[in-house]
Amino acid sequence: MPDPAPSTPPASAPTSTPVPEPTSTPSPAPATATFLQVCGAVFWSFFGVRKGRAMAQDAVTIRPLHVIVVGLLAGAVFIATLLVIVRLVLRSAGA
Repeated sequence: MPDPAPSTPPASAPTSTPVPEPTSTPSPAPATATFLQVCGAVFWSFFGVRKGRAMAQDAVTIRPLHVIVVGLLAGAVFIATLLVIVRLVLRSAGA
């Protein structure tokens, strides 16, 4: 029996090329939310209505200090508005 020729892969067989590994570049930090975005998030939170996707984005872009400041300001404006309304009603009632 003759020696078989060294086996060579058929021409149709794919050759394996090294696949470069993806470089792990740090993703850029998400931009911080604007003042209006923080106000919108606090406004909808007062009502307890917030979409899941928007809430997930807010968790990344809004800083807790911004929420606290805007929440306190919104609460103060709400209380001041109620006080003005009550005084107007009492004044018009003749009290």
